[in-house]
Amino acid sequence: MVGADRRAIPVEELTLEDAAAELEALAREIAEHDRLYYRESAPRISDAEYDALRRRNEEIEARFPELVREDSPSFRVGAAPAEGFRKVVHARPMLSLQNAFEEDDVREFVRRVRRFLGLDEAEPVELVAEPKIDGLSVTLRYEEGRLVLGATRGDGTEGEDVTANLRTLRDVPRKLKGDAPAVVEVRGEVYMRHDEFRAMNEQREKEGLPLYANPRNSASGSLRQLDPSVTARRKLRFFAYSWGELSANVAETHWEFLERLKAWGFHVNPIARLCRDVEEAIAFYRTISEQRAELEYDIDGVVYKVNRLDWQERLGMVSRAPRWAIAHKFPAEQVETVLKDIQIQVGRTGALTPVAILEPVTVGGVVVSRATLHNEDEIARKDVRIGDRVVIQRAGDVIPQVVSVVEKARPADASPFVFPDHCPACGSLATRTINPATGQEDVVRRCTGGLICPAQAIERLRHFVSRQAFDIEGLGRKHIAAFWQDGLIRGPGDIFRLHERKADLIVREGWGEQSAAKLLEAIERRRRIPLDRFIYALGIRQVGESTARLLARHYGSLEAFVEAVEAAGDPESEAWRELVAIDQIGPSVASDLTAFFAEPHNREVVEDLRRELEAVEPLPATKESALSGKTLVFTGTMESMTRGEAKARAESLGAKVAGSVSRKTDYVIVGADAGSKAAKARELGVTVLSEQEWLDLARG
Repeated sequence: MVGADRRAIPVEELTLEDAAAELEALAREIAEHDRLYYRESAPRISDAEYDALRRRNEEIEARFPELVREDSPSFRVGAAPAEGFRKVVHARPMLSLQNAFEEDDVREFVRRVRRFLGLDEAEPVELVAEPKIDGLSVTLRYEEGRLVLGATRGDGTEGEDVTANLRTLRDVPRKLKGDAPAVVEVRGEVYMRHDEFRAMNEQREKEGLPLYANPRNSASGSLRQLDPSVTARRKLRFFAYSWGELSANVAETHWEFLERLKAWGFHVNPIARLCRDVEEAIAFYRTISEQRAELEYDIDGVVYKVNRLDWQERLGMVSRAPRWAIAHKFPAEQVETVLKDIQIQVGRTGALTPVAILEPVTVGGVVVSRATLHNEDEIARKDVRIGDRVVIQRAGDVIPQVVSVVEKARPADASPFVFPDHCPACGSLATRTINPATGQEDVVRRCTGGLICPAQAIERLRHFVSRQAFDIEGLGRKHIAAFWQDGLIRGPGDIFRLHERKADLIVREGWGEQSAAKLLEAIERRRRIPLDRFIYALGIRQVGESTARLLARHYGSLEAFVEAVEAAGDPESEAWRELVAIDQIGPSVASDLTAFFAEPHNREVVEDLRRELEAVEPLPATKESALSGKTLVFTGTMESMTRGEAKARAESLGAKVAGSVSRKTDYVIVGADAGSKAAKARELGVTVLSEQEWLDLARG
């Protein structure tokens, strides 16, 4: 009996032999329709007919589970709902991109590349220009050509395992075509086309369900469904554009790598272009800007990447962004609405930030009802008043901000806004201090209430559990505020003692045994955390993610970090000189660090946390070398590479780069016209290396 004939037989009447034969035929047939639809863009059947084939396959497998095949189409849809997504540490970080908003920013990017690599103006710098898809970044890991793992970007270091969901995307090959290295990580963007987004919303409207705001949010939400069958119904797409871990080199240029991706079976954006120079790349941006509305998917700019991979390797990265790529963003969409009120928020450092409360309006597909006004000087400069009609935009297509006032539409009774000089949360005096580094008045007014200010306490706790810090699932902004108000949590250490209050958690409105258990499990998973995350979580002024990583890498352990910064409280001490000598750490940041640890309460918080958890040393350099853990100072002009490239190379080999020489310096590398640093090194007995000696050491 042939497949078509069998389909006339109700599933409950199929014999075991007929069911096995039909499942084999369905697997072949559905795979062929997948190929025609997604690879050849030439479907032979309608979506309804295709869905009928899949339903038939699922019904047979449900009745004959012992017959489910390894190549079954249901592996793309039918996994049972998961309890949650496990965390995945990326083999190589998924980097973010620096942004450019003006054409001159792009030209300056290329000039920086030239300076870093020491190129003269005659040397061409080819760029690959790719539309920046407004979707969700993911990575796909293949071993021996087979898909074994799929994960979201997360914070760039750690994402979520969404392998089962990514398997449902017909753009994602489960097996690579042709030859490929033993390990291949392919990175790209999951997105939803405009027509499929509209169709989904039309169906939701018919069913009386709330509509989705935009394709990007829909793609993100669809990929993170606990039931992969829900993801499968959303018709998500995937464009590949980069790589993570590769066990062998596969190309000499980025453009060649895109060709390899296509050969392996991936979709690469067809309008990407290889540009001979920066002006050709900018011309491509202008063309795409004009065509943006005609594309079948959302883009928010163009990404430029240095084409030569050996140059990419030399350029490396700064903070969490590569030096060899930049995103040229489109101008933000601007709309008008009414400013209904100005509210003052108090942040974790006591900063009073004005927030515009707006008549809700849609900007770039997102409904906006609040926007930042930055500070009191900005309000005065723009003369923003309650009741004004204002122009707003989403800066970088993300953060809503008030751009200007439509003065001709101003109400007759609108009066200038008077910024408060007392904290709205605790009533303490709010002042603008003098910045010791610049000698100028700070633009930010801060509450002087400190420990008695509930707003600061809550915001510090929210920062502590934020995604870039301890990243505790289930402990959101509302929960932190409620737990603080009710006395369950007063300081960071209390979070790790919540298991002692489980009985109180369970009886809270909206909670129960299961939700409390999940939260406590999430907290337990964070009792061991990288040192840089720990430092960032403390919420020290001017200590962001990048600075926290520098400090963690330099001091190596929490004990060494705390001891050194406390000792640096004396500006005449060796500890202070060592702190300010760390590359990219200056007197201003050092002052904020020492001021934090000079406060007894802050030291108590750190000691309390040390009793509850372990802050582990940073991940080692990508490979061990003779420079691992050594402190280096560069002085003079390098001949074989620029100073910036030399510093980047040293850091990639596990070295610490300082800006001044001290007794803790291991090597001073002297180039041409070396000055006082070389003399200081000889005075202190520090080893001095020539450029060639340093290169020999770096090569190991």
